[in-house]
Amino acid sequence: MHKTLRITTLIVLPLITLILGWQLGANYEQRNAVQLTERLELLYSGKTSSGSILTDPEKEVDMSLMWGVWRLLIKHYIHPDRLNPPEMIYGAVGGMVRAVGDSYTTFMTPNENKNFHQSLQGTLEGIGAELTMRDGMVVVVSPLKGSPAAASGLEPEDIIIEVDGADIQGEMLHQVVQKIRGPKGTKVTLTIIRKNEEDSLEIAITRASIHIPSVESEVKETASGSVGYIQLNQFGEDSVQEMTNALKSLRKNDIKGIIVDVRFNGGGFLEGAVQIASMFLKEGKVVTVERREGEPTNHYVSGRPSDPDIPIVILINEGSASASEILAGALQDHKRATIIGKTSFGKGTVQEVFDLPGNASVRITVARWLTPLGKDLGTEGVVPDMEVERSRDEISQQIDPQLDKAMRYLLENDE
Repeated sequence: MHKTLRITTLIVLPLITLILGWQLGANYEQRNAVQLTERLELLYSGKTSSGSILTDPEKEVDMSLMWGVWRLLIKHYIHPDRLNPPEMIYGAVGGMVRAVGDSYTTFMTPNENKNFHQSLQGTLEGIGAELTMRDGMVVVVSPLKGSPAAASGLEPEDIIIEVDGADIQGEMLHQVVQKIRGPKGTKVTLTIIRKNEEDSLEIAITRASIHIPSVESEVKETASGSVGYIQLNQFGEDSVQEMTNALKSLRKNDIKGIIVDVRFNGGGFLEGAVQIASMFLKEGKVVTVERREGEPTNHYVSGRPSDPDIPIVILINEGSASASEILAGALQDHKRATIIGKTSFGKGTVQEVFDLPGNASVRITVARWLTPLGKDLGTEGVVPDMEVERSRDEISQQIDPQLDKAMRYLLENDE
């Protein structure tokens, strides 16, 4: 009996010890969890313990969680050779910026920063499409004109869900971009979801080196007369001068009006939009920039228009964004141009790029812009005066009812 009792005790005591240990551990973890939750709730509120808005994160934010996870990875991860400190830092910073919830506020790695500046200079390598992150999904803002993406039929608002058959859900924008990029001549297949399409679509795109001129122009001649046509592809570093040259060249011809085509133009420099609007407006406001503090900043025309009276049509579509919308919105509000096409993308915010150590950068939304009559471009976009559809099939077959409408309008309304 004594032997039996001894055996029972040996069995029960470890069980009691385990139970007590689990309870003590659970209580300890619960206390820590409560404290962590309180700290996180405080951080999530954007306020310090005194209730004020965060102003000095080095003093007011506890970063021990991140460093603790870093140490755990170094100590326990099964493939220590795969731990790449720069990529981990980029991932942490990218995640922090992404958590703001603004698809236009983005962290750019050194490669992305380089590509971003190259794009403003008109030089790109890849498929030639502007992408953004919206509600955790990679969305096409605009395929660049003349790019492999445009030629393959990629459209604004397409949602990319797979790259070469691999699911990209949960990945950051820069990770998806790196998968899409590759040597020229190679192919990448994007699986997309498109509005009004029941099933997903697969689009195969051959990568290429892409040079995109900011401005292209020509005189379109018909039996009823001639019209000047300017294709404004982006608001880059040289766009204002190229636009000046194009208008000067067109003025040498007997034209009845000018068409400025900003379809699939994803934007660029704010100053470029203001200067180009100044070419057509004698006076007035071009855009209002509202920041979180201080009085709104109004941007006015230069007062030195080169073409203040000639009839103008602006062509827009769902891929017209940012600076394109500023130009179209200003000329529409001043009744200086007729807008034809489809409602624009609706990017009504201003981003500033801040350079970081190691050639990285962060692009932060610092303001929103309003048209001269106070329309919020971010919520309304630019609504055309004459809505004209252009289907995907028409694009692939180079049939352009929007341009045709613009031509007819200028020629029929010539006095």
